[in-house]
Amino acid sequence: MHELSLCEDLMDQVMTIAKAHHAKKVVCITVRIGPLSGIEPLLLESAFLISRADTLAEDAEFITENLPICVLCHDCDIESEATVNNLVCGNCDSYNTSLVSGDELILARVELENAD
Repeated sequence: MHELSLCEDLMDQVMTIAKAHHAKKVVCITVRIGPLSGIEPLLLESAFLISRADTLAEDAEFITENLPICVLCHDCDIESEATVNNLVCGNCDSYNTSLVSGDELILARVELENAD
């Protein structure tokens, strides 16, 4: 389960942000996941429950948002949404496309509670 190691790296980033802002606790963490990232959102959520133990994020809510797959067509120069097994231009049906988004894992938001 590579989601656990990804979540541990994610928690390192969250803790760095929390310490930089002198937070007493992390309230909520939001991540955005593309369908081509190779990450299973439910497994990432389970890994979060393990990774948050004994941290400032111990009681934090974990939100995952799904991102669309977007491609850029090299024939008509239009960016459009595509599906997992069909990276075809939504405008002209060309297969001459390149991936713009859909393979990412983004730490989108960290909500903190400060000491004061």
